[in-house]
Amino acid sequence: MAADPLTQLVHQLSRLPGIGEKTAARPAFYILRAPEAYAADLSRAIREVKQKLKECPICCQLTDREPCAVCADARRDGAVICVVSQPQDLMALERTGSFRGRYHVLHGVLSPLDGVGPDDLRIKPLLARLAGGGVEEVVLATSPNVEGDATALYLARLIKPLGVRVTRIASGVPIGGDLEYADGVTLNRALEGRREL
Repeated sequence: MAADPLTQLVHQLSRLPGIGEKTAARPAFYILRAPEAYAADLSRAIREVKQKLKECPICCQLTDREPCAVCADARRDGAVICVVSQPQDLMALERTGSFRGRYHVLHGVLSPLDGVGPDDLRIKPLLARLAGGGVEEVVLATSPNVEGDATALYLARLIKPLGVRVTRIASGVPIGGDLEYADGVTLNRALEGRREL
């Protein structure tokens, strides 16, 4: 016997990362009580994200146009490329409004334990962009964890021989954080990444 529609919706929502059955019930009941137009818009948005989004042929960002809006923006500095692990990292950096260069999305990080190697990432398109010339700096903006650091180190070894400057985003104590609660690695990185005032 098939489950009722509400149970099916809760089940499908609970398959999302970080959402269990109990947590999934809340948005399921919200959708149930929402106007029919909201449910139709949500359904259409989910369908369109699957049907219309593809990778930008230049930066590998998810987009509904070729090239993506960032790559098509002539005001962006093409001499600086910021490499990020995932599309959501690009979105986070864009929200700051502080980076005016271009991007490259790897769609993951090196993780041998999970079976993710260099061929599973968008490294070849990055190297092809750099071989085309015009890029002066590559900013490695992978997360400051074991996999992100390993990926950044691997990329730096590939990029430096091309004569392109390679930099890494700073990491350390977060704004509003207390030094007494920071771990030794974080404090060490904060000291190493210090800059003159």
